[in-house]
Amino acid sequence: MPATDTAAGPSKGLILLRRGASNYALLAIFVLLLAVFCLAIPHFATWSNFANVLQRNSIIGIVACGMMLMIILGGFDLSVGAVGAFSSVVAAAVISQISLPLGIAAALLLGLVVGLMNGFFIAKIGISPFVTTLATQVLVTGIMFVATAAQPVYGMPTYFTTLGLGRIGPIPIPTIIFAVIALLTFAMLRYTRFGQQIYIVGGNKAAARLAGINTDRVVILTYGLGGLFAAIAGIVLLGQTNIGQPQSAADWPLTAIAAVVVGGIPLSGGVGNVGGAVLGTLLLGMIANALNLLGVSPFWQPAVTGAVILLAVGIDSHQRLRRERR
Repeated sequence: MPATDTAAGPSKGLILLRRGASNYALLAIFVLLLAVFCLAIPHFATWSNFANVLQRNSIIGIVACGMMLMIILGGFDLSVGAVGAFSSVVAAAVISQISLPLGIAAALLLGLVVGLMNGFFIAKIGISPFVTTLATQVLVTGIMFVATAAQPVYGMPTYFTTLGLGRIGPIPIPTIIFAVIALLTFAMLRYTRFGQQIYIVGGNKAAARLAGINTDRVVILTYGLGGLFAAIAGIVLLGQTNIGQPQSAADWPLTAIAAVVVGGIPLSGGVGNVGGAVLGTLLLGMIANALNLLGVSPFWQPAVTGAVILLAVGIDSHQRLRRERR
C-alpha cells in the first residue's frame, strides 16, 4: 500500500504542474501577441482601441462563462445563440410595449427556462448534449421567426443604449457586467458545494452518483445557468444595437466554445477555470481586432476561429494520448 501511494503522488502532482504550465503558456502567448500587435499595427496600442475590444467581446465573454460550466460538466450548448437572439427580441418587444423591468425579467426567464429544458432532456431523457441543444437551437429560432416574421423589433428607448455602449469612467459597461459574471462564476466554482459537484460530475458521472450526488440536478441547473448567461448577453446586445434582431448571435456557440477551448479547458470535462475562459475570449477578440486593423476581410475571421479550435483541441488531444500511453 505505501508503495502505491508513493507512485500515485508524483503522478497527480505532475498532472497539476502540467495544467499550471499550460495556463502560464497561454498567458505568455497572449502577452507576446499583444506586444507584437502594439509594435506592428498603427493605432492598436490606444485606450480607445482596447476599450473597443473589451466592449465588443464582453458579450461573448458572458456566454463563454456559461459555456465553460457546461464543458466542465462534459457537455456544451449549441443553442446559446438562438437563446441570446430570442431574449433580445423578447426584451425589445416587452420594453417597447410595457416596461423596462418586465422586459428584462421576461428575457432572463426565457433564457433560464430554455436552459433548464436542455438540462432536463439531457439528464432525464438521456439525449446527448449535441442533439438536444441543436434541436433546441432550431426550435427556438423557428418560434422566434414565426413570432416576428423574421423582422427586427423596434421602439426601444434611446437611453437603453447606455447599457451596451456607455462607460463608467474609462471602462465600458458591458465589460463591467462581464467582470461581475466572471467573478460570480469563479466564486461559485471555488467556494460552493454546487460548483465542486460540477467538477465531480464532469470528471466521472457514475462515481459522482455513487458518492450520493444528485447528478441530474447538477446537469439541469448547470444548463439553466448557461441559458441564463446567454439571455444576459442578449440583453447587453440589445443595449448595443437598440433593436431586437432575430438574425443576430448565430456565431455565438462556435465563438464561445472556441474561447473556452483556447483557454485550455478540455472538452472531455472535469477540469477548467474562469480565468482560462476569460483569457481565451480576450485572445480571440484581440486577434479579430488586429485582423480588422490590418484590413483583412471579416469573412476570414470565422476561418481563423475554426483553425484556432482545431489547433487547441488537437494539442489537447495529443497531450492526453501521450499521457495515456505512459
